[in-house]
Amino acid sequence: MNRLARLVSALLAVVAASSSSFADGPAVPQGSALVFTSFRRNGEDGLHLAASRDGYTWTALHGDRPIFRPQVGGGLVRDPSLVRGPDGVFHLVWTTGWTHPAIGYAHSKDLLRWSEPRAIEVMRAEPAARNVWAPELFHDEAENRFLIFWASTIPGRFPKTAAAGDDGYDHRTYMTATKDFKTFTPARLLYDPGFNSIDATLARDGGRYALFLKDETRTPPAKNLRVAFADSPAGPFGPPSPPITGDYWAEGPSAIKLGERWFVYFDRYVDHRYGLVTSTDLVHWDDESDRVRFPADFRHGSVLLVPDAILDGLEAAGRE
Repeated sequence: MNRLARLVSALLAVVAASSSSFADGPAVPQGSALVFTSFRRNGEDGLHLAASRDGYTWTALHGDRPIFRPQVGGGLVRDPSLVRGPDGVFHLVWTTGWTHPAIGYAHSKDLLRWSEPRAIEVMRAEPAARNVWAPELFHDEAENRFLIFWASTIPGRFPKTAAAGDDGYDHRTYMTATKDFKTFTPARLLYDPGFNSIDATLARDGGRYALFLKDETRTPPAKNLRVAFADSPAGPFGPPSPPITGDYWAEGPSAIKLGERWFVYFDRYVDHRYGLVTSTDLVHWDDESDRVRFPADFRHGSVLLVPDAILDGLEAAGRE
């Protein structure tokens, strides 16, 4: 083999190695599809859904019209978080208002027909709380229960960081647990990373749990995503990692493992676009934001796998 041939061969090997982590795509299980929740503008018109077969190209469902229009709490549907319970029922929570103390809740078997929405006042025991933002759901298999967690500012609670946020907000992540969405454990602090933080989301990684969250520090600006780990979904969680996102402002992470690779989607809200970082070990991250395509004005939501039959029903309803 001459020198030029060896050089070409070496270059091809480099390209193949560098692209193997990207071009192979996520391993979406056969018989399943990905669905993503979202809202538009300020969340006035309800729940939006998008779907994907490869994790990169997302198509709006139902003609990008809202598929569910609940009016509870503060009346908005922002930051919708969706999980599927072990019985196949989908559970949804969302932010109902900027300063409202309640989150919204509803459930569905097919993502088309929903229960009567309810407002759940998760911070009833903390009347000084300024807000309840971005509630998330996680099914705790070991305890057969659901965890609900969210960001709230309680004035004076963390004085060392009180001046580092926007407009006096200084958030931490709080949680409650429930088995039936009727009775709930007392709200408590889930995680204090030592800085103002919002938008926590939780994923299981083998025998440990990864909590992704936004560093909401305004002074000096951070506005990036980090991850912390625990042996239990209810904590305690260790120190936060260095930022896993790049030199842009990011929020609203949602994580899913497809094959051997983690996909963390997030809202690059200043850039009016969605972003993506991927990893095989939750330590080293590749930014694949330029590869993902989402519907216009796609906002902070959650990703999950659903059976093909669920997506088939959603697509059929959109054609009616």
